[in-house]
Amino acid sequence: MTLDRLVCANCAGPVAEGRCPTCRASRQRMQEQQGPLGGLSPAALIALLVALIACALIARHAFA
Repeated sequence: MTLDRLVCANCAGPVAEGRCPTCRASRQRMQEQQGPLGGLSPAALIALLVALIACALIARHAFA
């Protein structure tokens, strides 16, 4: 889950904005739990996957 979709139960604002101490604590905890690709949007992850597959196909064709 990305931070831009979470709403704080304390202040009813987006957690990504960090309006209250609860938002800031939740944002910090989620950022620590995410891996290196955790900050990417699902669309960016799909684009990265497509680019990786395209590179693999090009390399396969070039070395075949």
